[in-house]
Amino acid sequence: MLLAAAGETLLVTDRGRVVAEFSPPNEVRSRYPADVFLADLVWKVLLVPPAIPSTGTPPKAFPVPSLSDIFDELRSDRHGR
Repeated sequence: MLLAAAGETLLVTDRGRVVAEFSPPNEVRSRYPADVFLADLVWKVLLVPPAIPSTGTPPKAFPVPSLSDIFDELRSDRHGR
């Protein structure tokens, strides 16, 4: 891998056929694996970026009722039938 870091491209072959390449990172590619992974998902159309840019702060979450509150509401709803 030191050769790839120095700018060399290394070819991995299986019976004379190239099956993989190790090369220096592309200058436009992020150095962070998570960014590369997300960009690959967008390229494969498995992930669609938001149409409206984010403001940076996520929206406030609605309070989530407890499971016992949900069951109580279901019981009262069934009782009225």
